[in-house]
Amino acid sequence: MMRSSNMAISTERMEELIGTFRDSLKTKGFEMHPFKVGWYNAVVSDAHHLSYPEGTLALLLLSTPSMFERSFLPFLQSQSCEAVRDPIDECTAHTVSSAVSLCFPNQSVHASYDYEMLPSRRPKFLAQTAAHVSGAAYYYQKSDVHSPAWGDKKMFGVCIHPRLGGWFAIRALLVFKDVQVGEDLQQKGPLDCVCSQEDRIELLERFNFRWQDWSYRDMVPTEESYSPQQREYFLTPPGQRGALLRHWGYLTDTDKTNI
Repeated sequence: MMRSSNMAISTERMEELIGTFRDSLKTKGFEMHPFKVGWYNAVVSDAHHLSYPEGTLALLLLSTPSMFERSFLPFLQSQSCEAVRDPIDECTAHTVSSAVSLCFPNQSVHASYDYEMLPSRRPKFLAQTAAHVSGAAYYYQKSDVHSPAWGDKKMFGVCIHPRLGGWFAIRALLVFKDVQVGEDLQQKGPLDCVCSQEDRIELLERFNFRWQDWSYRDMVPTEESYSPQQREYFLTPPGQRGALLRHWGYLTDTDKTNI
């Protein structure tokens, strides 16, 4: 395993560093996208900056539809779930931290998760922005539509993955505090898979006005989507998911749970 160094490493060395980690997480249903902290800081306000040098290596982690069967259900089956918070969040943190400890014993790696907040109540990182700058998924916003009919109405943006559409979730950001990446790592924009103005309008309207029907997730052809069991879980209100897991046999009535 490569030891930390203040010298910038090549893209080839970066891939050697993160390759085993990438492969390990892929088997668990996660996808990983490297980027430089400077790419992110260049497009966010000062208040959201990551406090690291511009060339610092960062990894964005997504969960794919297979994460539910490959990681979440086995996690519940192993009785590792303490159910003190959202079980999906707990599973993600457990899976990622275990892989980090195994793959990077000599690295200083800081993990931030999508559900974590700063004392100011701001998120620890802007997940959709990180997805865009890393090339993982295109972040479609109101500004991507010319002369929208919504006027001054607030419209939330949404990321669309070129292979998974909206059937994924942004889960974590890892920063390698002591690893700088050289100039050969060049930023590549995410694939613009919702190209026409009409489709962008339809996407944003589906996401903002009809997000409950999940139709925005299918704006582009997808390679995989959520299984029936996974759909049942996420369509269940959060407060009732504990009861659903007990019905499935994953939690007992004696388990402490506030879900």
